[in-house]
Amino acid sequence: MRKLAQIEVSPAASAAEEINAYMAEQEKKSLLRFLTCGSVDDGKSTLIGRLLYDTKLIFEDQLAALTKDSRKHGTNGEDIDLALLVDGLEAEREQGITIDVAYRFFSTPKRKFIVADTPGHEQYTRNMATGASTADLAIVLVDARQGILRQTRRHSFIASLLGIRNIILAVNKIDLVDYSQDVFDKIVADYQEFASKLGFKTIQAIPLSARFGDNVIGPSANLPWYKGPALLQHLENVPLDSADEARPFRFPVQFVNRPNLDFRGFSGTIASGTVAPGDEIVVAKSGKSSRVKRIVTWDGDLASAGEGEAVTIVLDDEIEVSRGNMLVAPDARPEVADQFAANVVWFAEHALIPGRSYILRTETDQVTATITDLKYRIDINSFAQEAAKSLDLNEVGVVNISTQEPVAFDPYKSNRSTGSFILIDRLTNATVGAGMVDFALRRASNVHWQALDVDKASRAAQKDQKPAVLWFTGLSGSGKSTVANLVEKRLSSLGKHTYILDGDNVRHGLNRDLGFTEEDRVENIRRVGEVAKLMADAGLIVLVSFISPFRSERRMVRELLSDGEFMEIFVDTPFEECARRDPKGLYAKALRGEIKNFTGVDSPYEAPENPELHLKTVGRTTEELASEVEKLLTEHGIIFNYDQSSWSI
Repeated sequence: MRKLAQIEVSPAASAAEEINAYMAEQEKKSLLRFLTCGSVDDGKSTLIGRLLYDTKLIFEDQLAALTKDSRKHGTNGEDIDLALLVDGLEAEREQGITIDVAYRFFSTPKRKFIVADTPGHEQYTRNMATGASTADLAIVLVDARQGILRQTRRHSFIASLLGIRNIILAVNKIDLVDYSQDVFDKIVADYQEFASKLGFKTIQAIPLSARFGDNVIGPSANLPWYKGPALLQHLENVPLDSADEARPFRFPVQFVNRPNLDFRGFSGTIASGTVAPGDEIVVAKSGKSSRVKRIVTWDGDLASAGEGEAVTIVLDDEIEVSRGNMLVAPDARPEVADQFAANVVWFAEHALIPGRSYILRTETDQVTATITDLKYRIDINSFAQEAAKSLDLNEVGVVNISTQEPVAFDPYKSNRSTGSFILIDRLTNATVGAGMVDFALRRASNVHWQALDVDKASRAAQKDQKPAVLWFTGLSGSGKSTVANLVEKRLSSLGKHTYILDGDNVRHGLNRDLGFTEEDRVENIRRVGEVAKLMADAGLIVLVSFISPFRSERRMVRELLSDGEFMEIFVDTPFEECARRDPKGLYAKALRGEIKNFTGVDSPYEAPENPELHLKTVGRTTEELASEVEKLLTEHGIIFNYDQSSWSI
């Protein structure tokens, strides 16, 4: 009986042992994350397809589908188009380009690999940055016929910013220049000349043909003059920076895990360092300390955990820790600041402008942030630092950022996980930039809020009124100032304390140094918003009459004030009517091209989407429009004991 059981169980046990042995062998292999980048049509997708094909990692059904797809979408005639292995989107196949980032895993006897195929088109530079953010090595492809292009430089520079220190310069399509060594040597010399400033640790130049497989997984007889390694050989042997366990412990909290009253843990992925039960930790933002009680996983508790492991940490003490905070080593705490310098890669069609606010999102935290200063833009060709007032699509610059609340971070060069962030447009929720923190700004460390005994409430009570900011916005000539002026006269007759901030008047003093570029318009509204906030704090009813053409700046001012204090009033007069009125003769000059950046002519006006009051002015008197504002103020409790007869002036 025992023998029979042994015979029946043995094959299954043997199969399980083989699987376990295989898995154990895979675990021992090192993992290399790399990306392909460069200009469009340099052959990035084809190269990855060739690697997968020549290493026998394509299944028969995949090969059959690839053969079929090549007849429909391929660019190599009757030959298989290996690029289609990673260009999976229909739009990619129709256009013959890469749009999104495609990740592929493959393994050889020596090493495991995760490769990111990234787009070459400038429009999709953001996707290249996404692929580079986790990579250890970049394969920069260059078409042997084209040489070094602008996008080659841009991708190399972004790779260096994102901490990649190993580069393979893959001079592709060498077959199309008759395997010329002179062409190869010139491209290598050109690349090394500009890349010498980027801080790469290794640059391995390899001539190859992704389409035909020359020098991809082994030496090519067509390149007898090349004595270096083939691509796969170099990928298998390039030295990697080992996970530095000496780096301080960083654990960004992604989730407070509290399934019942008896369990409270903090879930996330360890960004760096190691931790074990009994270790002392500190909450980065509050400075409160505790000790690790347990390290919990789905498979049970761990005796220790290190970088890259997803765990739940249970502490000895019931201290306050929330998502966006970080558990850290007590003897090596991160920076906690609300101002810092950073490198930013800009992804949006509309420019980055100092003074405009965005949502800044780190690995776990999210805060409102403002670009307070654009220190300089970096020229992609020469890497020179250029003075600039804005960053356009795909440009790179160094900025100062101020956040509404302090954030915990490390310099990016020390920790890629805790030193990176993205910027999100507040209106569209689109990702508009990616940043790498350089250092905290300490220039305001000695500036603190001064406690005052007389506050806004007491100032307002003294005036027997509720503070408010009435923000009149609309095109030049729409009637903003006329309506605001009449409303103030009526408020004054009621004994209310008011002040008007008028666009033209403010430009004679506070904002006399500003012009009418988009950058200056943003700063114009930022300053006026801060002044309006101070006046509301003084208990005043503030009437602001500004074109204020951009929604983001009007929203920024709204968020400076307490709930209910900001009332957006859209004075809606059609462009044609404003141009017909033209009280200052500005429309005529703008239409003749004598005035630049004139709102409604060659500079946009973004109409409010949900104003507190929408005043359509055509066919209505100023008194009727002012009465609508009266009604709004009454509904919001700004005017007390409202008596319509008292409004007669």
